[in-house]
Amino acid sequence: MPLSPMTYPDGHVGWRAHDHASVRAVLADHRFSIRPDLMHNPLGPGSPGDAPPSPPGAFTDHDPPEHTRYRGRLTGQFTVRRMRLLAQRLEEITAAQLDELAGAGSPADLVEHVASPVPGLMICELLGVPYERRAEFQQDAVLLTGASGAEAGEAEAMFAAFERLQRFMLEMVAAKRAAPTDDVLSDLVNSEADGGAADPLSDDEMATMGMALLGGGLDTTTNMLSLGTLELLRDRARVDAMLAGPDAAVEELLRYISLTPVTVRTALEDVELDGVLVRKGDTVKVELGSANRDPARYADPDVLDLARGSAGHVAFGHGIHQCIGQHLARVELRIAFPALFTRFPKLRLAVAEEELPHRASLVIGGLERLPVAWD
Repeated sequence: MPLSPMTYPDGHVGWRAHDHASVRAVLADHRFSIRPDLMHNPLGPGSPGDAPPSPPGAFTDHDPPEHTRYRGRLTGQFTVRRMRLLAQRLEEITAAQLDELAGAGSPADLVEHVASPVPGLMICELLGVPYERRAEFQQDAVLLTGASGAEAGEAEAMFAAFERLQRFMLEMVAAKRAAPTDDVLSDLVNSEADGGAADPLSDDEMATMGMALLGGGLDTTTNMLSLGTLELLRDRARVDAMLAGPDAAVEELLRYISLTPVTVRTALEDVELDGVLVRKGDTVKVELGSANRDPARYADPDVLDLARGSAGHVAFGHGIHQCIGQHLARVELRIAFPALFTRFPKLRLAVAEEELPHRASLVIGGLERLPVAWD
């Protein structure tokens, strides 16, 4: 059965899509909405109307035509040329952070010195954050995307960081309008100023789009770097496989870890999928992690085989909402993992694995810290 019925925490009887084919079918079907204000929450309390409508510019939480309007402005910004330039900077940034890790002395926290700052600095490159403001930007970005919400005061700190970053993004939009540089935000802002669109974006919309790029590009890559390193450290043969074929190894890590295991869609009308009728208003829990472990798609799916390549995995989603920054994420991982193990060939965990502090999050898994040693 492609879809299975499930009862949600609020009592709604909806569905779960868990095999590879049905997950891709739901994500590719325009009759399913991504809007948070329409969904029943499969992970905790929450019914349609509990969440406010997403703000203009938050393209990851809008359906067409709003999503098309926003994402269409960004798609052309992730060019091969820009990815090549960012790859060159990534090599420099990664080397500098590995120097910082070495300077901290063995043992040290890989999250603090490498996994968090590398994608943070790459987001700064992507958006064109001035060098003199990068420390301020990164501090708030880590607060916003890294806090689990489990500790007292974290929710307040996250809200304050969100407000500061919103103001910062509005300042960036004004600055890029006045003096553009070679970055995504400049291209976005100044294409609007040049009258290139019949339906121009407001400053608030562009700032919110910048925030969406920040949220999508920082936390996920930070956690893939930390969790991926942990998987590699479990077996030296895995490190050798990564060094021998980083492209295939990264794809397999993305499939195996499935950092964002669940997304949610709501039917905008009655939809029949392989004989199952999903009624208008029904919510579907779309299990990306289960799809990536589907034995009908991958042989021995619970085995980490770094040479398999894992074509067709849905770690970045599927359909019109597939992660717009996936190419940058791949470049970051393909460069950072080999650089780490080339620089520190004796890298190992500095604590017992059961002592590692995992994040208290139901949405994106990760590690609060990853103490490593290399002497």
